[in-house]
Amino acid sequence: MKLVSGILTLLITGTAFGDAHVITTDTHRLEEVVPGVYLAQSTARLFNSNALVVVNDDDVLVVDSHITPTKARELISSIREITDNPITTLVNSHFHYDHSHGNQAFGEGVHIIGHEFTRMKMAGDPLSEHTFVRGKAGNEERLKQLQQVYEKADEARRQELKAQLDLQAAHVDAWREIAPVAPDITMSQRMTLFRGSREIQLHFLGRAHTGGDVVLYLPADKLVFTGDMALEGPSWLGDGYVDEWPETLANLLALDFEIVVPGHGRVFRDRSRLSLVQVFYRDLWSRVAALRAQGLSAEEAATEVDMTDHVKLGISAVGHDPISVARMYERMSNPD
Repeated sequence: MKLVSGILTLLITGTAFGDAHVITTDTHRLEEVVPGVYLAQSTARLFNSNALVVVNDDDVLVVDSHITPTKARELISSIREITDNPITTLVNSHFHYDHSHGNQAFGEGVHIIGHEFTRMKMAGDPLSEHTFVRGKAGNEERLKQLQQVYEKADEARRQELKAQLDLQAAHVDAWREIAPVAPDITMSQRMTLFRGSREIQLHFLGRAHTGGDVVLYLPADKLVFTGDMALEGPSWLGDGYVDEWPETLANLLALDFEIVVPGHGRVFRDRSRLSLVQVFYRDLWSRVAALRAQGLSAEEAATEVDMTDHVKLGISAVGHDPISVARMYERMSNPD
C-alpha cells in the first residue's frame, strides 16, 4: 500500500470499541477500522451515506459513492490523501440515491459492480424513483424554509444562519448535476475478488432493504460492510421486503465476522443488535398483518401498530412510518 505523507492529520480518538486511527481531510472523516480499510463519512451536515474504502496492495476498492457527484469528488480527493493507489473498482451496495448517485464522478476507467436488481433499477429511470423524488423535494423545501428564517432574522442571527443556508443552497444545486450511472458488472449471489494479498467477497444474502442488497465481506479481517440491509437498529422499510428480511439477516449472521460497518451510523461489534432487529421485523410484519386483517387501512395501521415492547431498539412511541407500512400492505397484496 502506497501512502501519501505530509498532508494528513492523524488523530487517535476513542470510539465505541476502543482507540482507532482517524484521518481528517477538508471534507471527510476516515476511520481506519482494520489496516487499510476505512469508514469514510462526509463532515458536511447533510444527509449522506457512509462509504467503505479498501486500500489494497496496488489499487483501491470503494463501496458506495455518496449522494451527489460533488460529494463523490470530495470522497475521491480524500482518498488521495491516504494513498496514491488508483481507484479501480466501485461497488454499489444498493440502488438508493444516497449510496449511488455519485457514481458518475469515478469516471470510465473505474468498474462499477452491483447486483442485477441494482443494475435494473439504475439503468431504468432512477430519477423517477420515489426515494429520489421525495429526497429532492425535501432538499428544496429545506432550502425554502432556511431562506424564510434567514429573511426574518436579525443581523446577529443571520450571521449564524449564513453558512447553513449556503451549504443547503450548494447541495440543492449539486443535485442538478446528477446523471445516474448503472453498474457495468453484475452479480446474482456471490462474487470473489482477489486484490494482492486481500480476498474480497461480495454476497447477496436475500432481499431486505431492497431487492438487491450486496454485502462486502473481508474474511481475513472478519469485517462486513452491510449498506442499509443491516444497521444498528431498524432500517427504512419503504422499498423493503420485511417478510423476508429476518431470513436475510440470519444468512448474514452465518458469516464469521466481528465488525459491522453499516451504510449509515457508526461501526459496531455487537452482533446481538442484528438479532434484535430480526425480531423487530418479524413482530412488525405480523402486527401490521393483523391490523390489515381487521380491515384497517395502511394509514390507520401506521398510526396504531404498537412496537413499544422493543425498548432495546429505542422504540418508545406507538405507530410506524406510514410509507413503510404502505409498502408492507403492498407486499401483502402483491407478493412476488
